[in-house]
Amino acid sequence: MSQNRRQFLTTGAALAGAAALGLPKMARADEPLGVALIAPSPNGDVGWTHALASGLEKAKAEIATPINITVLDNIMEGPDADRIMQKTVADGNKLVLAGSFGYQNGALQLARRFPDVTVIHASGYQVAPNFSNFAAKNFEGTYLMGMAAAAVTKSKKLGSVSAFAIPELITSINAFALGARAIDPEIEVSVVWVNSWFDPAKEQSAAKALISQGVDVIFSNAQDTPSVIAACEEAGVYAFNLNSSMKSYAPKTYLGCVETDWAPYFKAEIEAHLAGEFKGSSHWLGISEGVIKVSDWNADIPADAMTRIEEARAKMADGSFNPFTGPIVKADGTEVAAAGAIIPDDQVLAMDYHVQGVVTPLPK
Repeated sequence: MSQNRRQFLTTGAALAGAAALGLPKMARADEPLGVALIAPSPNGDVGWTHALASGLEKAKAEIATPINITVLDNIMEGPDADRIMQKTVADGNKLVLAGSFGYQNGALQLARRFPDVTVIHASGYQVAPNFSNFAAKNFEGTYLMGMAAAAVTKSKKLGSVSAFAIPELITSINAFALGARAIDPEIEVSVVWVNSWFDPAKEQSAAKALISQGVDVIFSNAQDTPSVIAACEEAGVYAFNLNSSMKSYAPKTYLGCVETDWAPYFKAEIEAHLAGEFKGSSHWLGISEGVIKVSDWNADIPADAMTRIEEARAKMADGSFNPFTGPIVKADGTEVAAAGAIIPDDQVLAMDYHVQGVVTPLPK
């Protein structure tokens, strides 16, 4: 069941009873495991929150122990989110999924306060005995989409409507450019940053601005609405996105989806909690772990291009190819990886520059 902040907090005083005493409500041995998902955007039919909620439901179906899932969506980062996470524990939930980078500090405090509760946090970097972080290697999928974009573009101008200029999204854009330029070195990528995870009007305006500049393939980078995808369909421009398929919003020009299937990871963490074997750690998951899957390829992509794309995907799956393999040069001309060298994971996770071919400067 999905609830928003107002609905959840009006079920009772936010920190009444057990929570006010700093104690979790004790569950009976025969009660199902309570799992709470707190997410920053609405839980609709597409997007980030939808992918998280779907992953939990799929994991639940594969676990013998009964599980009750509560989805609290559209929760703003900050004090409200902290209070809501604490209330989920007061209500008896023993596993909390904090679904946004901005929840990290509050979620970590929650884990420290309630050592019998397991907390898994999206996109962060902190670790504690009962606190893990997880993120997807979206860049593996966007590299493949870049190859596809190079095969269908006529203008050699690609674009991205992107949420925030953070390393996770920058790496996805860079890999998109690298994949495209591996096919055609003349391709350029322009970026519009909308500084929001969920702003349909701003996203649509950004897509139209790119289209007016001659861009004919657009990457909707971490938008939780289909606004970019729908605008591209209307304009006859190819588009793709992250997390979950939006093909129904662009049946003709949908290039594909870099899908995240969180079920394998969520299942492993829930089972570890149930077995009393959970250990906090960092998880960076991609094609080889079955978390990143590229789906809904457009039939306009030529067969020879699809063969090359599948070859690259197979090499990522077996670990023999990394999208950040040199030669790689920054947009300012500085070499960051010589031919055959691979940019180390810690540097990818902290990436704060664009590669050659991305023509829009990063915000200062």
